[in-house]
Amino acid sequence: MMPPILPQIESPQGVKELSQQDLLQLATEIRQRIIDVLSVNGGHLASNLGSVELTLALHFVFDSPEDKFIWDVSHQTYTHKILTGRNDRFDSIRQYKGLCGFSHPQESEHDHFHAGHAGTALSLALGVAKNRDLTGRKEYIVPVIGDATLTCGMSLEALNNVSRDLKRFIIILNDNEMSISKNVGAVTRILSRMLSNPTTNRIYQEIDGLLSKIPGFGSLLSKQGHKITESLKNLVSPAAFFEQYGLSYIGPIDGHDTKKLIDVLEGVKESQWPVVIHVLTKKGQGMDEAVNNPTIYHGAKPFHPETGKFLPASSSAPTFPKIFGSHLLKMAESDPSIVAVTPAMTAGSCLDPFIKKFPERCLDVGIAESHAVTFCGGLAYGGRMKVVCSIYATFLQRAFDNLFHDVCLQQLPVVFAIDRAGISGPDGSTHHGIYDISFLNAMPNMIITQPRNGHVLKELLESSFAYGKPTAIRYPNLETQEPDLPIVYRPLGKGEVLREGSEILIIALGHMCTIGLEVCDRLKNEGINATLLDPIFIKPLDSELFCHLLQTHSKIVTIEEHSISGGMGAIINHFLMTNGYNNISVINCGIPEAFIEHGSHKELLNSLGLSAEKIADRIIKSEWIKAGLENLLVR
Repeated sequence: MMPPILPQIESPQGVKELSQQDLLQLATEIRQRIIDVLSVNGGHLASNLGSVELTLALHFVFDSPEDKFIWDVSHQTYTHKILTGRNDRFDSIRQYKGLCGFSHPQESEHDHFHAGHAGTALSLALGVAKNRDLTGRKEYIVPVIGDATLTCGMSLEALNNVSRDLKRFIIILNDNEMSISKNVGAVTRILSRMLSNPTTNRIYQEIDGLLSKIPGFGSLLSKQGHKITESLKNLVSPAAFFEQYGLSYIGPIDGHDTKKLIDVLEGVKESQWPVVIHVLTKKGQGMDEAVNNPTIYHGAKPFHPETGKFLPASSSAPTFPKIFGSHLLKMAESDPSIVAVTPAMTAGSCLDPFIKKFPERCLDVGIAESHAVTFCGGLAYGGRMKVVCSIYATFLQRAFDNLFHDVCLQQLPVVFAIDRAGISGPDGSTHHGIYDISFLNAMPNMIITQPRNGHVLKELLESSFAYGKPTAIRYPNLETQEPDLPIVYRPLGKGEVLREGSEILIIALGHMCTIGLEVCDRLKNEGINATLLDPIFIKPLDSELFCHLLQTHSKIVTIEEHSISGGMGAIINHFLMTNGYNNISVINCGIPEAFIEHGSHKELLNSLGLSAEKIADRIIKSEWIKAGLENLLVR
């Protein structure tokens, strides 16, 4: 048996010294390393298993970090991390204070940008290439994009700005026919048809090469030759899709054949114009369970490393997204006017059963968040359909103007089911949904609400269509309670007191009511009775109930899993200021104005001071208690 190679690889330079046979062995070892670690930590499994050979070839041919790999989304960079001096820390990936699951410039000089959302790589790469050319440098710029990237409008905008004379710019199109779920749309069909006739690439290159060599007229004739050969290529292959953007197309290439990948990459290094190399890979390569089930193994939970079978769940409690998906389907079964739209998140948003049963009324528009929001506005126009836009909180950021201009300004009653609202745990800074309240609150006509449990979520879903305005129902991807109670109409802008007390009013948003109740218990142990309010609606606030409580409470604590800057606490503070409540003392508990790294939900809450213990301790040690403990004690 050959000795293991991976422990000897401390930098990309070690890859360059390997033989083809060694590279094959190294690919096997890397796959096993990824499987072993992710079986414990969870993470992006299928996409990383599919990109092992491609990443090896890139590091074999190019010189990172001088040559710059710019990864779209960057969830497929585990092999890249392993090869760039981070193998000894790979066991910590996605763990608190460990390696990030995405590219992270503070981790390594080989990572150039934070990335977590699709469609950014081409624009970033073009900017880096322009910087290189203006400063007279010569490095290669290699954006690595997926086929799903091309369903994102931003990528097409970037393609539209590719200059034909841009040198040392090599786009790798990693085509595995999927994003998270199966890709959708016309661009996907174009890519699939490209497989039909790769021999036309050779014809194209031979004609161009011949014409360009003619002394004195080569450049002019070559340009005319491009027109001729593009017409020829249009007859037999849609690869001209890329060539219309000024890119030379090569492919498709077997993305698991390291030698072929290296040969092609070496062959295009001296190209005088930008190149796209179309690479075919298989999600989950090397692990049968992941190959057969690429969607559920995209973001894998812990599993048995030998069988690939997921480990039993530690809890049977439902999550907010599962309750949303199942209840929306139940509503749609009895109401044919309900339509759901999502930008490539049918699995994550738990809409797969809906799309399977009602494919005409559950629509996946691909990685196109801006289009999704405006499309929903068009669907809602006229009031005949009840439209739900299911979208992650951080993805909604990408559709800010569409939300403002095409929904709120038009007063169209689209219901936004905002998933992953709050800390997104192991995914880290690119995925924490902790900023949406701030921009939603700035939009006229927008209603903002958050349920504390699965039952209230159902009630808000049932009630929201009656409000007649754009409505945001935000919720995290966390387990919750689902009490078996009758579903009643939730009046617009009405909160609910969950515990009666005096002097101290605790206002806890959504699922943080659970923390709020525990804070109340801890304070009671210190002889302090506190009132707990679930506002349910952040906009509009229940001003009547709020003013009533302020008659007997002079101290307020707000608790939210959102940025303090622009969150519920800021909204409460603004209410107090504008209504003349100058004698009220306030403590805002939330997330500071900083980018929060990755870790478990519990670890991050504790580090941010949002555990029940730390909030209660902060209240007890506050100037309030020191100044007037006798007024707060239970009588």
